[in-house]
Amino acid sequence: MNCCLSLLRLHRRFLSSAADSFSRFPRHPDSFRRIPAYPASPPPPPPVNPSLLPSHRSRNQWESLSTVSDDPSSLLRDDPISICSALWVDSFRDPSATATSLTPILRRFELWVLAYQKAYADDTGSYLPKSSVSSSALHSLLALRNAVLDGRFRWGARLDLLLRSPRDTTDPTTLSKRKLRILLTSTQPTPFQDRVVQEVLLMILEPIYEARFSQKSFAFRPGRDAHTAIRTIRRSFAGYLWYIKGDVSTILDGVKPGLIINALIRDVRDKKVVDLIKSALTAPVIIGRPTDEEIAKKKKKSRKHQKKRVLAEDEPKPDPYWLESFFGFAPVEAEKNPNWGHCGVLSSLLANVYLDELDRWMEEKIKEFYQPSKSDVIWTGDDAEHGNTSWPEFVPTSGPDKTRKMDYIRYAGHFLVGVRGPRADAAVLRKQLIEFCDQRYQLKLDNENLPIEHITKGIMFMDHVLCRRVVYPTLRYTATGGKIISEKGVGTLLSVTASLRQCVRQFRKLNFLKGDRDPDPQPCFKMFHATQAHTNAQMNKFLQTMAEWYRYADNRKKVVNFCSYIIRGSLAKLYAAKYKLRSRAKVYKIASRNLARPLKDKKGQSPEYLNLLRMGLLDSIDGLQYTRMSLVPDADYTPFPAGWRPEHEKVLLEYIRLLDPKTLEDQRSCLREEGLSTPQDFVSLLVWNYKRNAIMLPPLGESDTQRAKEELLGSTCTEMKDQTVFEEERQESLQAAQI
Repeated sequence: MNCCLSLLRLHRRFLSSAADSFSRFPRHPDSFRRIPAYPASPPPPPPVNPSLLPSHRSRNQWESLSTVSDDPSSLLRDDPISICSALWVDSFRDPSATATSLTPILRRFELWVLAYQKAYADDTGSYLPKSSVSSSALHSLLALRNAVLDGRFRWGARLDLLLRSPRDTTDPTTLSKRKLRILLTSTQPTPFQDRVVQEVLLMILEPIYEARFSQKSFAFRPGRDAHTAIRTIRRSFAGYLWYIKGDVSTILDGVKPGLIINALIRDVRDKKVVDLIKSALTAPVIIGRPTDEEIAKKKKKSRKHQKKRVLAEDEPKPDPYWLESFFGFAPVEAEKNPNWGHCGVLSSLLANVYLDELDRWMEEKIKEFYQPSKSDVIWTGDDAEHGNTSWPEFVPTSGPDKTRKMDYIRYAGHFLVGVRGPRADAAVLRKQLIEFCDQRYQLKLDNENLPIEHITKGIMFMDHVLCRRVVYPTLRYTATGGKIISEKGVGTLLSVTASLRQCVRQFRKLNFLKGDRDPDPQPCFKMFHATQAHTNAQMNKFLQTMAEWYRYADNRKKVVNFCSYIIRGSLAKLYAAKYKLRSRAKVYKIASRNLARPLKDKKGQSPEYLNLLRMGLLDSIDGLQYTRMSLVPDADYTPFPAGWRPEHEKVLLEYIRLLDPKTLEDQRSCLREEGLSTPQDFVSLLVWNYKRNAIMLPPLGESDTQRAKEELLGSTCTEMKDQTVFEEERQESLQAAQI
């Protein structure tokens, strides 16, 4: 009996050890080929949805290409750009199709190499060609891909990294305990391998959702920016009287992962991708806070003993003042960028996925609210979409206001609703919005968060003020050249002007000026140690950014000229303090109005500026731009089409339409009806005629070829003789004319 028990224990111990050794192997199906005890063939990969795969490949080809190999170079078969473009085409061909299997696309090693190139460019500031990727980086990238497919990848890892940044040369085994503790407990930048995985997921998911997103959202999307939102408002919001401004940007601060996953699985049903995003949302992010002792030690340190960080040669040299100025002028609606867990660049896409339900709900409300009236001046029943096509910004003041219409636009977490009708309709819509946000987003809003404002008071959105401007007609011209203007306006225009008060507030935040009613420029001492050429160049970048941002504002000249005045006064005060010139007037006298001439650091006469430039002893100094209002470009009033779409979407839709055999057949039938021929038919007709004529002629022999050469040479000689005779006759006629 004891012998049987001992044998049973040995058998169990053997089974447990075998199971442990079996569990150490990778769990991918193809990895079983390397186990001699299990020679069976691997199970097939999961099924692929043909609607999400490029049309030029069959399903068997994609399954054969998605196998795992130990050699990274053998997996680089296709161009990754063609794979991404095929994903975009298939997504736009059938936007409503549910993505049920994305794992075969996730296996494509070409996409991982492209993601590595993008992350490398973001990390180092230089583009790395595919041929320059090292072999060790390819093997590490392949190990990272296999870990993601096998479920062994962990977000936010700091020690056991499968792929390291090209600038990371530290070895964790050589770090001390103190440095390891700081590495594991303090806030650290996102690991390089996490950014590569995020780029791969973005390349796969972005085409799927870009084909489904509403045309009413303009933030965090390719081809759409704040300018397109402003132009859409100018084009489509001319006839609305009441406006509702909403702010749901608190959603971008952080939401429950379950709500995002529920919004995600409506269109994506691939378990591998969904679990990967879910783990990125739920994985804890280490945020360490320094203790009071560490803060006290940092305060005790003297500044002269601090070691300055030396930038590497290939590291970009940032200008902190320029970056602060650039991002300091961002509008309130664009200040928040979502950053959820370990999602990184995926956060903005997930935010649009989450808020797309609000867009769809508002589109249904727009259809329900619309009630056309034939007696109305604009938006009649026949032309409800375009309205007044002759001048879309023009809204006549006369005529009965009976048409009930509504429009909506969203930029990030801020949206604007225009209502044409009584205020009671806007109040009902606001109540429904509060209920929807409470039920779907668990967000408590009230009337103060959703104010209803009339167009006459001015609506602030995207740092621009929406108001109405009365149009007065000119009746006639007088004999002295003057003109008589009617006191009664014929209508109103939707005026989109830049907010000067908001501009002053932003300048005050950057310490460029003080005071609101009478702003006074202040010297920007952060540029004290920079040269005059560098300072002027950086401020010119800032002015160009301002001129581009206010491109579609009616008061573009006024606002940009005000920005130039503030920056010019600030630099003049800086130079007066730096070169001890006492006042701005002295600076303008030496450096001219645009501060283009060099300021002397020492007393006495110095060589001329042009002579110093020729000798290479001085940098060329660019003068400040827009020093006069006449130099500021005018506002851009280019017409904006009603059904506008980005260029890449237009190209995709046109490409899909041309691939349709029905389109080709329609074009051919139209050509037949018109009695025309295509270039291909004309070329084929020429080829057929050539073949038919060549067959009818007898074959040429050697004598025929020689005779043809002689005839050709003879004709050439004859032509030359005729030419000489013609020249002689011409000379004789000229001599006769002279006599």
